Amino acid sequence: MHLCILVPDPAYPEPFAWAFHVEAEALREAGAEVTARPWTMPGDLSPFDLVLPLVAWGYHQRFAEWMALLDRLEADGAPVINPVPLLRWNSDKSYLTELAAKGVATVPTLEVDHLNEAALTAAHGVFGSDELVVKPPVSASAWGTFRLGKGEPVPEEVHGRRMLIQPWLSSVTETGEYSLILFDGELSHSVAKLPKAGDFRVQPEHGGNYVACETPEGALELALAALAAAPAKAAYARVDMVAGDNGELQIIELELIEPALFLDVAPDAKARFAAAVLSAAQRPSEQPLADR
Repeated sequence: MHLCILVPDPAYPEPFAWAFHVEAEALREAGAEVTARPWTMPGDLSPFDLVLPLVAWGYHQRFAEWMALLDRLEADGAPVINPVPLLRWNSDKSYLTELAAKGVATVPTLEVDHLNEAALTAAHGVFGSDELVVKPPVSASAWGTFRLGKGEPVPEEVHGRRMLIQPWLSSVTETGEYSLILFDGELSHSVAKLPKAGDFRVQPEHGGNYVACETPEGALELALAALAAAPAKAAYARVDMVAGDNGELQIIELELIEPALFLDVAPDAKARFAAAVLSAAQRPSEQPLADR
């Protein structure tokens, strides 16, 4: 079986080998042949039994190209996991408002077409929070994400842009984020992610740390509810959640495109990942679930 993992454009500045190699190694150990292709110039994908956008980093900076690629994959009927309708839906974090509308506990989120100081003032009133977090709806690795207190100006680089606004949650720096990694809808392992002192970003590139942890009470049920509300089934998923001010868990993000899966923290995680991928390659393409 020949698999293609989509990786960053050659000009993308961040090293990606650490992410690619652990996943490719898991698949090769399960008997698959693995090839890397830049997502920006994938070429002819017909020789592959499956295409995986597992390291398609940088799509948030070249979003029109990314959406065009998804359209091409869909038109060509390429075997892709996660399936294209799910990738397209997950590319824009406005899905958080959709999940909330379906009754899934999420971090409260406002979407504004043009972020400015008036929008921040209004959000302070809506959330009753002295601090806010603003983030682009299309983003990765906390790119364009800022924590702002009352009276602080909108950073120039995001002023006037379409943005999401959320209340600041103290649990991010106290207990961190929890990530549940699921393969074919089954829990594989859980990770706690904490920012470095003085920061709020949990990503390793910003100094954050991650460790294996017990799955918090109620976390799996919440993760499954969020995935059930998505437009197609996920062969691989990372569900990120935090404790809200009331102590209850809330979804902060679904990572269904190119997530770090933390395969190094749990025994047999690599084998579970490979089994889910190879199983997907051997069955017909998943179709979008009926609208709910």
